[in-house]
Amino acid sequence: MIGTDSHKRTHTVVAVDDVGRRLGVKTVRTNSEGHLELVRWSAQFDEVAFALEDCRHLTRRLEADLLAAGCRVVRVPTKLMAGARRAAREPGKSDPIDAEAVALAALRHPDLPVAELDGPAREVKLLSDHRHDLVVQRTRIASQIRWYLHELDPDLMIPSRGLKRHCVVAELLVELDRFDGVVARLARNLLSRCDELNHQTNALEAELRKLVRAIAPSLLDIPGCGVISAAVIIGETAGVHRFRNKDAFARFTGTAPVPVWSGASKGKVRLNRGGNRAMNCALHMIAVTQARGIGPGHAYLAKQQARGKDKTAALRLLRRRLSDTVFTALRADQQQDTKTTPPVAIAA
Repeated sequence: MIGTDSHKRTHTVVAVDDVGRRLGVKTVRTNSEGHLELVRWSAQFDEVAFALEDCRHLTRRLEADLLAAGCRVVRVPTKLMAGARRAAREPGKSDPIDAEAVALAALRHPDLPVAELDGPAREVKLLSDHRHDLVVQRTRIASQIRWYLHELDPDLMIPSRGLKRHCVVAELLVELDRFDGVVARLARNLLSRCDELNHQTNALEAELRKLVRAIAPSLLDIPGCGVISAAVIIGETAGVHRFRNKDAFARFTGTAPVPVWSGASKGKVRLNRGGNRAMNCALHMIAVTQARGIGPGHAYLAKQQARGKDKTAALRLLRRRLSDTVFTALRADQQQDTKTTPPVAIAA
């Protein structure tokens, strides 16, 4: 097992055997030449696997080059690496120590996710993340616009979420023709930028709609699951085959409760505040939409509240059920894609 500690300019690797004894250390550059040098260096060992700390902004290119070279790559969560480093007998912190901790964590946890080349799911994630960034910008600009307009004319009313509509922005630009000065000029500039962001987010949503319909039609069939929520789920899941069952998927989404019992308190659990928060938010949006009467969630919430649960607890239970529903839909879409996709011949 070859553990890797990655930085912007260098990768430091440590090779260990199956019982954790250090066999070698090497540092290479973070370019294709350095990655090729690393592959050549690893050829001296038998049955090699690479363990990369799961920080893909630093390891994505290394991961792609290793996979292209036919190497097996596993991703080690940072918390496992940190635990292995604290449990080691060697004190301190250095690149070789961190790389060895990654390798030891991979040896101790043989069921870690195996890396694979990026597919359509990453395209969805990139577009979804970029749209989210644009929406955050638009929200900040909309807040500034409202304060500028209040200063110019307190009676100038803006509908709730009105700055997302082109017609409202156009009407406000006409109203601003009555005013002069720096405040009015800044408000015009911000309104123009807001309208530009509206066009960009709408275009990204249309592009995501086409991709999501092609990748996960069963996911879109879930009542209350729109294009944006489906895009977040697809992008964050990055392949449902990574999860062995629905319970592992629920733990990833943060909807599986955490056990907190000892002795006589057997069975006691608490709210899981971990997991992927973007996934948890997407499931919450689906649950809230179903609570308004769209889909079976409304009847489920009523049943739970009749049993004495408050609305918040009932929504948590609904999110857990929706996690299983989403997992089933993603599995169905993956199986359908496997059936329709012809096999690709890979040259040796």
